[in-house]
Amino acid sequence: MNRPDTAAQALAPRPKRADARRNYDKLIAAAREAFTEDGASASLEDIARRAQVGIGTLYRHFPTRQALLEAVYLDEVEALCRSAEDLADLPAWDALVAWLHRFVGYAATKRALAEELIACIGQDSEVFQPCRTAITAAGDTLLERAQQAGAVRADANFMDVARMVGAIAVIPGSSPEQIERILDVALDGLRYQSPAA
Repeated sequence: MNRPDTAAQALAPRPKRADARRNYDKLIAAAREAFTEDGASASLEDIARRAQVGIGTLYRHFPTRQALLEAVYLDEVEALCRSAEDLADLPAWDALVAWLHRFVGYAATKRALAEELIACIGQDSEVFQPCRTAITAAGDTLLERAQQAGAVRADANFMDVARMVGAIAVIPGSSPEQIERILDVALDGLRYQSPAA
């Protein structure tokens, strides 16, 4: 089986040495947190401080702010795509629902990152297309499996579901708990309903 994250993973080379890899991972985690909390105003100095590394270490891994943004974005996509495979042992409906709940978290983080990335590199950048392809492959796989199991309506397609979930993820003024509740209500609309007699 082809891994759905292959396209995204190919764009995000990681350091080979263990210490460099640890610093890289700490910087990615700190940047994700900072961009989620502060959006475009997150400073590189703050990110280095959160990661408990020097600013020189940050610049060795990410020579520009754009390089760091791209790496965080790609890391988010890879994690989301990998999680689709991690759910393969669950029943089809449960796997789809669990993954779409993860997609909500991804969509919230992605919004801040994507807005700044688009401002830096444009919407048609080569960074975005492999990511869209990888996410669509992961989502299609889970949705089709649920459809084949008779758990999801046959007329649903992943792009419609992704747009619905993405819109729910960014409802202004909603708490994470409320977002999760709204998502559960919306996902009930995806369930297969036998035709009325």
